[in-house]
Amino acid sequence: MEKIIDFLIEPYEGYSNLQIVLELIAALLGIASVIFSARKNILVYPTGIISTAIYVYLLFGWGLYGDTLINAYYFTMSIYGWYMWSKVDENSMTIPVTTMTHKEKFYASFIFLGAIVLVLFIYHFKPYIQSGFNTEVLSQLPEPFYWLREDNISFDIKIQYVDTFTTALFFVGMWLMARKKLENWIFWIVGDLVAIPMYLFRGYGITAFQYFIFLIPAVIGYFAWRKDVVRRKQNGR
Repeated sequence: MEKIIDFLIEPYEGYSNLQIVLELIAALLGIASVIFSARKNILVYPTGIISTAIYVYLLFGWGLYGDTLINAYYFTMSIYGWYMWSKVDENSMTIPVTTMTHKEKFYASFIFLGAIVLVLFIYHFKPYIQSGFNTEVLSQLPEPFYWLREDNISFDIKIQYVDTFTTALFFVGMWLMARKKLENWIFWIVGDLVAIPMYLFRGYGITAFQYFIFLIPAVIGYFAWRKDVVRRKQNGR
């Protein structure tokens, strides 16, 4: 047990008190946001906006550019989702929970593949970004997709694969949530399961714990939203 505690705490020895406090605040607000989402409460968006803004700042400093991009995207989609969830029809009813249409499945596939390409592009230029956009670094970058030809792939590269995959999952999940689609929870659940070990191995225990907590309201949210879908079908709506 002591070794587990040391594993979780040791990485934070090099962090400032401000970084630790900010990560804790962002994690708590993120958990609150998921709970609000499961309850179909529009407060999911203001809490999510603050949480993602903090994570953009922290993750960029940690060099997790895929997740930085995720949270910047979350910030933007939270504004869109806030608008969508605020819409009412002539009966003063908000948009209902529905399942994905064929067109939305196509868009979701496009978002998923587009996110993967975008994050791989960002990781390829990671040294250039970290250098403060020094043009001399550009000439030193390896050829695109060089890692596909490497027999021994470093741990950092493996983490980048995982980060790219979770980014794509969460991109689709956030878009579907803004449109109140039941399937959004499937993307969140799978992404959370992958993100937990990723953050643990990178030494970000608070954030890993946050994703673990995310699983509970995500599962509850799926079944709660599913009941709404079944009820609407039974009522012929």
